[in-house]
Amino acid sequence: MPSAAAQARKSEPLVSPSAPPVTSPDMRTLILSLLLVAFTLVLYNPVNHFSFINYDDNRYVSQNRHVQAGLTWDTVKWAFTTFDYANWHPLAWMSHALDCQLFHLNPAGHHLTSVLLHAVNVVLLFLLLVWSTRKTGPSFMVAALFALHPINVESVAWIAERKNVLSTTFFLLSVGAYGWYAVKPRWNRYSVLAGLLACGLASKAMLVTAPFVLLLLDYWPLQRIQGWTAPSNVLPVRQAPAGRLFLEKVPLLLLAGASSVITVLAQKASGAVGTSPFPFSARLENAIYSYAMYLCKAIWPAGLSLFYPYAGNSLSISRIGMAALFLVTTTAIVMKYRSRGYLLTGWLWFLGTLVPVIGVIQVGNQAMADRYAYVPLIGIFVMIVWAAATWAKEKELGLAAQVIPATCLLAALSFTTYRQVGYWRSSMDVWTHALAVTQHNFVAEVNLGQALTELNRADEAYPLFVRAAQDEPNDAGARLNIGTYLNQHGRPLEAIQQYEMALRLGSEPGLLAATYTNLGSVYSDLGDDAKSRDSFEHALRLYPDQASAWAGIAFLLQKEGKLEEAIPALAHLAELQPNAQNFLQLARVLAQTNHRAEAIAAYQQAVSLDPGLTAARQR
Repeated sequence: MPSAAAQARKSEPLVSPSAPPVTSPDMRTLILSLLLVAFTLVLYNPVNHFSFINYDDNRYVSQNRHVQAGLTWDTVKWAFTTFDYANWHPLAWMSHALDCQLFHLNPAGHHLTSVLLHAVNVVLLFLLLVWSTRKTGPSFMVAALFALHPINVESVAWIAERKNVLSTTFFLLSVGAYGWYAVKPRWNRYSVLAGLLACGLASKAMLVTAPFVLLLLDYWPLQRIQGWTAPSNVLPVRQAPAGRLFLEKVPLLLLAGASSVITVLAQKASGAVGTSPFPFSARLENAIYSYAMYLCKAIWPAGLSLFYPYAGNSLSISRIGMAALFLVTTTAIVMKYRSRGYLLTGWLWFLGTLVPVIGVIQVGNQAMADRYAYVPLIGIFVMIVWAAATWAKEKELGLAAQVIPATCLLAALSFTTYRQVGYWRSSMDVWTHALAVTQHNFVAEVNLGQALTELNRADEAYPLFVRAAQDEPNDAGARLNIGTYLNQHGRPLEAIQQYEMALRLGSEPGLLAATYTNLGSVYSDLGDDAKSRDSFEHALRLYPDQASAWAGIAFLLQKEGKLEEAIPALAHLAELQPNAQNFLQLARVLAQTNHRAEAIAAYQQAVSLDPGLTAARQR
């Protein structure tokens, strides 16, 4: 693809013979790109001092043994074959594994990678707009809005959302490859486009709408659709009939279709599809309302939260009606002024890229999510900025009249974003803020309670778990945590009731495995070894990496004197949780069963992990 600077030299005179030297277009583009990178890195610099949070960061990194193994061949094979957590995104898994190889479990390195990817996305967006429109000022403003808008904090500051920023990098690269192809259609250029899109889909399946986005770009700014627009006066792009341009996207649609099938299989395997408690009508109403709310948060980014509770049937008819009226009216206005291609492309970009996550097919129990707006709001930013630039040109406003309001807007967004970034410092901060800006947020209540429990503040956590069960009686997580508290406070029979309720309500394998494990521990304490073993085995069938279930099995086998049978369970426990105590326990059983060489190796491993472990050193 020709560089933005090279194209700009063809269309913009640099200086008149009598004028003093000025900055060349390519130097201006470079300076503005560096400025965008600097703003982004400074704004998000605080995240380098933040910790992992207890919502998916543990599953994706801090408690994931496959990822922690680093970028090994076994990790790559696992990444391409696993459906863990209702997703298939091997490149996202591999990026986390590479971070673990480079930074181990220091969250600063993981955060830095996400921030750098966001900065790359900002610059790519800027360069693509400059190249395709020759409008440096508006292109810079759109990229700055994308860089600094508070709604994007969730995608950048949340380590588990690496898949969002990574997939967007590949998406923007594929858009660039498409422009490169459009200038000179060749099979090798198309292959690069398809490869980049495949990488994007292997990072996050939300990019299934990308082929339709490319059709929108055919309308504006590429102006490739014959009979719909005049040929571009900026790019040497040949026009073609609309049908031919659609057929051109068929291989990309097949890629998107394959990704969709894999995603559905992954979600069915985890029980994430087909379990929505809300009828289709309620989901459709929520989708209409969510579209309007995304726009509201784009214009007035207040009350941002990691989790928004699903309203279900409680949305009022007036709210749904106002949202629908707004969407229909905006669509009508855009169609009326469709000759201004940026309006139609920007609006349909926003509507279309949100389709996979708007909730008509409900996955999860959130009403909406800030991370879902990361790519869609680019379309809204383009609409607003280009419309403002066109209006300023028609009114013949001077440079100062344009720059001052834009600077004030970016400064206000930067302040709001900096404050929003601060809410991601820890699990305590992110969930305390979520409860402050939402109502009946049972997910925030459960996770804040778990954060308090980890700080040995279980008595403060218990009321949050109870409130979560009241706000969402069908939430299995609340029941699991209530049961844990009751068991720890000498009420095992009440704990069993809560665990059994969690098993009836839950569907996610990891949660069910944890519940069965806790149930097994309660039965073990009560002396019912048969029910205890059955519970542990249930847990391992659901989730073979449930370390505490292996510990429970090993304990029962040792209790029954079956030391040889306990060795595999203890070895697997040490593999899942390679700490000194687990290796010491394994070594003792190996020694008791006369496996001297293996016992010595296990003792040595325990000492290497904890040199102060006297018992292992003596043995």
